[in-house]
Amino acid sequence: MGCFMYQYPKQILTIAQQVQSYIDAGMTITSREDVEDALKSIGFYRLRGYSFHLYDNSTKKYVPGTKFEDIIKLYQFDQELSTLIFSMISKIEVALRVRVVEALLVYGDALILQDSSIFKEKKMYWQNISTIASEIARSNDVFIKHNFDNHEGEVPVWAVVEVLSFGTLSKIIKNLKTGIGSAYSMLASNYQYTSKKRNLANPSQKMFASWVQAVSILRNMCAHNSRIYNRTIHTTPEILDADKVTPLPVHNGLYQILLAMKYLRSSDEEWMLFVNELDKLIQNNSSVLSLTAMNMPIDWKAHLSV
Repeated sequence: MGCFMYQYPKQILTIAQQVQSYIDAGMTITSREDVEDALKSIGFYRLRGYSFHLYDNSTKKYVPGTKFEDIIKLYQFDQELSTLIFSMISKIEVALRVRVVEALLVYGDALILQDSSIFKEKKMYWQNISTIASEIARSNDVFIKHNFDNHEGEVPVWAVVEVLSFGTLSKIIKNLKTGIGSAYSMLASNYQYTSKKRNLANPSQKMFASWVQAVSILRNMCAHNSRIYNRTIHTTPEILDADKVTPLPVHNGLYQILLAMKYLRSSDEEWMLFVNELDKLIQNNSSVLSLTAMNMPIDWKAHLSV
């Protein structure tokens, strides 16, 4: 019996055919050359993500008045948005690492991450140990090499935390024992918020871990040049009541993760600089973007402000 490779029904289009398909679907094009250049550098399929909300599947046509240059503007906006968010998340991440180390040193032991007694679930502890081990082994970091060469390969908590991925860090935080005098309560005290009764409250561990996980997902989307605009992001950070949108959205999107970033902010100053930059970016592109596509309420700035 012969084995035949599956024939994919659609053929890849040449650049000229791609431009033609835009024209056939009623897209407004001012300069064919600009479109060809964009298709050569960004690609037809990546650009589709910025125009499918303007495409009517039943008629196979774009909404009348859809301009190619607006789609490029949206794409460029998304790139700038991604860069801006990534740079803020980097600051959040650096501060979080410092605070995790500081909190763990409450136990007075440089090798505390190997001690199962400070963690709640032992199975999860061993899964995390295995991930930590592979992340250390993969690292070419000078701190790590120093400990291999000078300290029998034992790596202190402050060096380990520097090389862990953001995702692994969130799993460690999630498994810490809580209670008075614990590393978790010390860590959480850096991230207090105002409760309904106007008191300062420490975030619960479930809440805190949901913030870190959400930010970590957005971080990876930015790092891999994924589209952020008009995108459902399947992660559910716990949002403070004051920031909830009514009616509740069916899906989470950018707004919820931006709030998680706010709750985890490195400092008020750095955060407000970010919010003002974001506001400027949104205003400069208001002719092509929709806040709804970003899951953002009209008064988003009030919610993100400190």
